[in-house]
Amino acid sequence: MSMSTPQARRPTIYDVAQLAGVSPSLVSLVLQNPGKVSGKRREAVRAAIAELGYRPSRAATTLASSRTKSIGLVIDDYRNLWFVDLLRGLESVLSDHGYQVTLADSRPGENRVKEAADGLLAMHVDGLVIAAEPGAAALSGTGVPTVVAGWRNGVPDDADLITNDDDAGGAMAADHLLGLGHRRIGHLSGLGGAAAHRRDGFQGRLREAGVEPLIVGEEGDTTEEDGYASACWILDHHPETTAIFAANDTMALGALGAIKARGLAAPADVSVIGYDNSALAKSRYLELTSVDNRSDVVGAEVARALLNRIQGAAQVPQRTLIDPILLVRGTTVAPRS
Repeated sequence: MSMSTPQARRPTIYDVAQLAGVSPSLVSLVLQNPGKVSGKRREAVRAAIAELGYRPSRAATTLASSRTKSIGLVIDDYRNLWFVDLLRGLESVLSDHGYQVTLADSRPGENRVKEAADGLLAMHVDGLVIAAEPGAAALSGTGVPTVVAGWRNGVPDDADLITNDDDAGGAMAADHLLGLGHRRIGHLSGLGGAAAHRRDGFQGRLREAGVEPLIVGEEGDTTEEDGYASACWILDHHPETTAIFAANDTMALGALGAIKARGLAAPADVSVIGYDNSALAKSRYLELTSVDNRSDVVGAEVARALLNRIQGAAQVPQRTLIDPILLVRGTTVAPRS
């Protein structure tokens, strides 16, 4: 005959209230809208939650209010490292207000992005963050507060747009290479609003300096393989190139591979600069010079804008630009004389 130990009862909101010395309704308020509770009582409730190991029921919270405390995030490529810091920035703000992020991945294309958004809307999310190329028509009239993160080719008329100032970032990359003395410069670009703005800023600044940029890949994707293929074309057809600016760090990694495959070295033979300041750029092995798009800051600002809309702050759609920062590392030097 076997004996089993009775399972301990799960703590309830009433247990938390008793331990914290507050009412159950105040515990519920801390869980749903902590900003409306004084710091002392808020911390007492959180300490009681931690001590008891209390886990609030999301279903019960949804029934008790008209909100699911869930935000939908649509991206178009899990491989793009930009999304990692964006998500971290979003959660740094949303978690303090009891919100969770539900992620949907969609390959580029108006219908696919709309399908991903519709799937999130079917889950009754309280708001949407679009970090993909939506097409304005595809996401018009979502019925929930919507904020677009990053430059996109289509932005719904009623949505906020919060993005890195990619035009300034592209110009920043050009200024850095020109300042080092480079004049034979290639640029690896791709489809999408962010790539277009980075390209415009870069080539505009080069032309101001009397340098005609060599741009490849405007109609392609921005993966490592795309970066490799575009860099191969530049190095094979224009071997005099002394510097390459890639639309993101992943493409820059492909460029470094193309340089190595041709028996050349970076930065001794060809300098390389990326964009996004991703984990790749920061690695001690690569030490990639990169423009920091501050995607964690973009994410945090997106979250604040979304919360304002959810809380009923009626406003004209905003366009917010976050200033980029250039981080010079070991892949850019002056060209050989």
